[in-house]
Amino acid sequence: MIHIRNAHEGETAVLASIGLRSWQKAMSAIGGTGELLESASEAFENFTRNLWLTISVIELNGEAVGWAAREALDEAISDFWIDPDFVRRGLGTALLARIEADVRGQGLEKVSLQSHAGNTDAIAFFRARGYEIRWLSIVYSPKLDSDVPTVGLSKSLVDDSDGAYGRGI
Repeated sequence: MIHIRNAHEGETAVLASIGLRSWQKAMSAIGGTGELLESASEAFENFTRNLWLTISVIELNGEAVGWAAREALDEAISDFWIDPDFVRRGLGTALLARIEADVRGQGLEKVSLQSHAGNTDAIAFFRARGYEIRWLSIVYSPKLDSDVPTVGLSKSLVDDSDGAYGRGI
């Protein structure tokens, strides 16, 4: 059974582990994960320890298998991680629906996120759920010592149609 809940203080180890495994899979397209593994592990531990109040956790049969965060509690999804062993089971879709409902519940009209352009699985996942690529930027990453193409995606949470059939005249 799928259950979505707020993170609890003290879940650092399990949430950081999920994030790290997911990050490794996402980063495989651009390389450099070996050199960055320790740094990424520390970053996930710090994030999940210090910002747990911004995290929503998805469980499958009582086991945490993914999480998402809105670090600033605004329309931006800062983190979205599903354990690679549990992808393609509807968990990401359920978690994203919950995040969108939370954003909509705050009266915000859109939700946005960004990913490296080589993360084709994530980009396809979000595009299949109504997200559109809004920008592409190339950012130099000192840790990778290379330029990293990054995409920004967003989705409107309000109905922009006027109820008319076809274009208005």
